[in-house]
Amino acid sequence: MENHEIQTVLMNALPLQEVHVTGDGSHFQVIAVGDLFAEMSRVKKQQTVYGPLMGLIAENRIHAVSIKTYTPQEWARDRKLSGF
Repeated sequence: MENHEIQTVLMNALPLQEVHVTGDGSHFQVIAVGDLFAEMSRVKKQQTVYGPLMGLIAENRIHAVSIKTYTPQEWARDRKLSGF
């Protein structure tokens, strides 16, 4: 599985402003940025991003995924703090 494939799946399934994916072919890290996360609990944010990926996980195309979610405002602040 390629990083860009996961990015495409998420961008097509969810109204996200940005998706950044890194990984080694089976273990991936996802940063998802979108206004939809503004009023969600942490669990709901994770479930929202996992949803479109469940088929790929079930097929073992993705073995593990780490997800971080941000609103655009949170992402802008965090990116400045981390130098991303």
